[in-house]
Amino acid sequence: MQTQLAPEFQGTPAGDEAQAILRNCVHCGFCTATCPTYQLLGDELDGPRGRIYLIKQMLEGAAVTRKTQQHLDRCLTCLNCETTCPSGVEYGHLLEIGRGIIEQRVPRPATERAARWLLKTGLTSAAFAPAAALGRALRPLLPQALQDKLPPRAGPRTHHWPTRSHPRKVLLLLGCVQPALLPGINSATARVLDAAGIQTLVADEAGCCGAVRTHLADVEGGRADMRRNIDAWWPLVDGLTSQGKVEAIVMNASGCGAMVKDYGHALRHDPDYAAKARRVSALTRDLCELLPALVPALQPRLHRTAAPARLAYHAPCTLQHGQQLRGLVERHLGELGLDVQPVRVDSHLCCGSAGTYSVLQPALAQALRERKLAHLAELEAPVIVSANIGCIQHLQAGTTTPVRHWIEVLDDMLA
Repeated sequence: MQTQLAPEFQGTPAGDEAQAILRNCVHCGFCTATCPTYQLLGDELDGPRGRIYLIKQMLEGAAVTRKTQQHLDRCLTCLNCETTCPSGVEYGHLLEIGRGIIEQRVPRPATERAARWLLKTGLTSAAFAPAAALGRALRPLLPQALQDKLPPRAGPRTHHWPTRSHPRKVLLLLGCVQPALLPGINSATARVLDAAGIQTLVADEAGCCGAVRTHLADVEGGRADMRRNIDAWWPLVDGLTSQGKVEAIVMNASGCGAMVKDYGHALRHDPDYAAKARRVSALTRDLCELLPALVPALQPRLHRTAAPARLAYHAPCTLQHGQQLRGLVERHLGELGLDVQPVRVDSHLCCGSAGTYSVLQPALAQALRERKLAHLAELEAPVIVSANIGCIQHLQAGTTTPVRHWIEVLDDMLA
């Protein structure tokens, strides 16, 4: 697809990157068939191909409107289209460019500006944890939509962190909302890794991976989050402390994993951080990528009677599309004696969580959740597992079946 950039984009990093991405687009439409929003709405402009044309027209100097902004807002950024694309079009990077431009050119209504500011500021703030605690205390007074976002208070075992030291060490990103909403995922991760002879370290100064701000078109804010994390991790990445050097930076939220693996691209033009960002991205592993090495160490220690009879598995988009990791969870949990059943119908489709999407686009998010939960229910499993806090919270709000992170099931089997 040939593009003649408008003068203001010629010779700019964003313009050059967008032009290179568009050059690979052949307008075949394979992506449209696997786009969740196109399936729900049936509008070409609510599919990847239509959005690509909107961004192309914007880069060529066409006027941008509120309607254009809404079509881009309705994209989940699930990257299913990238998995489908035979030409390797980097749609996610192109969408980021398009959203960044239109955010500067099309004013939003005051209510939207306030909601987006609250999300990108509140979710990444140290004040989020006390706010969540207050929300739990006032749960009956809150609207149902907010009640759905607040899980019950965690049990005492949640705060039990192993204290043994091991020669093998990894860094764990705790996440921005996970410590306040589902802290048991992090402590379960540390306990399971400890049982396999791996020590989990945490850099207290690290925070949000940058996804919240980036996906809300605050590109510079997202980059600032990335730089802060790199600074926090670097002493352990480079072996500059008494704790030694870590062998990996581990993500137990696949959304964070997809973002941190993209640091090298996001900061490639930053002279102070480009090399460090590439190294951080290269060291980053989703938790499931450790499973092949964990299986032999865990096998003799697991009490299989503590496992549910069957687990229904939802693969997050950020794992199967964003990180292109498929089959690891099912295969290796199966080796540990668990009956893990992936969704059989539309397993590639998003559940509707998509970071802040379920808050900003509730109708579409709920429709996708209902579809996903219906397919999960067909598996007749007493527990649903996934690999991303956003998916876990979003699905749990629509079902009475427990929804957990798969690492929590392994942790229960070690108890």
